Amino acid sequence: QVQLVESGGGLVQAGGSLRLSCLVSQSRFNIYLMAWHRQVPGKRREQVALITSIGRTNYADSVRDRFTISMDNARNTAYLEMNNLKPEDTGAYYCRSILGATEYWGRGTQVTVSS
Repeated sequence: QVQLVESGGGLVQAGGSLRLSCLVSQSRFNIYLMAWHRQVPGKRREQVALITSIGRTNYADSVRDRFTISMDNARNTAYLEMNNLKPEDTGAYYCRSILGATEYWGRGTQVTVSS
């Protein structure tokens, strides 16, 4: 059973930084991609960052040049470095991974950015 567990969320002031982590429970499998999404209650989740197995990255325009997604293969952990945070970055952040043809989701970690 593959599980994704996010951590690192919290309360931060505008302009501050956080680093989110997503731990994948199983090692030695091929990960096609990992991504971070965020969701505000009443709205659909939006993808904010993605990294593929060949290192290609995609970012939502709203976070480009502020967020950086990365992967530590030895630790089976993906990261989202979040810099210069804005109040509109507030939301529940979810890790998503595709292994083979199967998509997995974490349960989320809350990020709140105060003005």
